[in-house]
Parts: sequence; structure tokens; C-alpha cells
Amino acid sequence: MLEIKNLHAYYGGIHALKGVGISVSEGEIVTIIGANGAGKSTLLNAVSGIVRYREGSIFFKGKPLPRLPHLIVKRGIVQVPEGRLIFANLTVKDNLMLGAYLRSDKEGIKRDLEKVYELFPRLKEREKQMAGTLSGGEQQMLAIGRGLMSNPELILLDEPSLGLAPIMVETIFRVIKDIKNLGKTILLVEQNAYKALSTADSAYMLEQGRVVKSGRAADLINDPGVKESYLGVKVNNRS
Repeated sequence: MLEIKNLHAYYGGIHALKGVGISVSEGEIVTIIGANGAGKSTLLNAVSGIVRYREGSIFFKGKPLPRLPHLIVKRGIVQVPEGRLIFANLTVKDNLMLGAYLRSDKEGIKRDLEKVYELFPRLKEREKQMAGTLSGGEQQMLAIGRGLMSNPELILLDEPSLGLAPIMVETIFRVIKDIKNLGKTILLVEQNAYKALSTADSAYMLEQGRVVKSGRAADLINDPGVKESYLGVKVNNRS
């Protein structure tokens, strides 16, 4: 579904992505893990058109991806950003409806709103409440729900568990699996490497803007280097 080849991107004079290539198949959850500053969010922002890349190519369903964010959303890709970026002075329902701003199919919008409320019953309970009064976990639910309202085929999730209590982290990752079961494809950037690898089908590890490991998530979770660097497990090397 998504093919990224030899991607180079910069933040000012910083070479943030250095020839990155990844592949995401339809129906998969693919996770990108790595330390802060590895280039994970830059990669998502390049796909969604927020960061302009200088070299390389991005193909979506076999066709070159446009570089303008609104055209990318029209093609079926939406990003749920790090930090949620909800509209605090609007109601929960108004925030959700903003996710459907490019759509004109009223029946489809109504149907997808009900799907969001099924995934997140708490949002239904609070649909008339100002979004800024929600807890951090509820705001993350809202951000994901708003993304789903565009009826995307591919969802880019940037640090969905950041700053959340452990019980809410469990909820968010359970919902990520539920979203996959709705037929969506997910590209997930996540600091919680254990939860990400436990949830994903395949994974890529970035270091200093380069892919240094890739493969099945179940294999990477047992990789000695990943265990020591990201899972807090000390591996004894034996000859």
C-alpha cells in the first residue's frame, strides 16, 4: 500500500532522514521504533506532506503521493499527530466533524461518527463537552477519532501513548487493534517499543535517520540489540 524509497529530509541544516526505505502492506500494523531524534516523526510528517523531502519517492497504492497535505488526505491517508492538537474551545463532536471536512457523503459521515462512538463510548458521553476539559487519555481518543472521520485507508499514528497513564495506554493499544480489524492499515511511531512490537505485524528501527533493523515485529522483540536498547533487558553475550 505504501512504499517509501531512498527518502532524504532535512530540518534546517539537520539531515533528519538519510535514505530511508520502508514498505507497508494493506491491512498491516507497521511500527517505527527508535530513540528521540532518530527521525521517526519526520518520516510520518514527510508522508503526510508536513515536511518536504529533498530526495526519494513515496508511492501510495502504486502511484506517486502528492506533496500537499489536503490532497494526501483525499487520497486516503491521515495523520494523528503527536501532542493530539485538538481544538480545545470546540466541543468533542465539533472536533470529530472537522475530521470529515473534505467529505460530502452525509450518510457516510453519520455512519463513521457512530463507529467512532462505538470505539470510544466516552466520546459519545462527552460529545457536547469542550474538548479542552477532557483528560489526556480522552483527548488522545478524540484525536484518533477525528482522524477516522476522514475515512482513511492508511492511518499514521505519532506517539499515541505519550504521557498517558498505564491503564489508558492499554486502552489505546487495544483500540489500535480494533481499528485494524475495521480494515484500516496503520503506520505507528511509538516510544513504548514493547507495546509497539507486541501490537505490530512488522517493524523498522531507525537510528540517526537510517533504518538499521527491519522485519517481523515478533522477531525484533526477541532481537538482543532491541532488547538492550529499547526494552530494558540486559542480554549476556556468551561464546
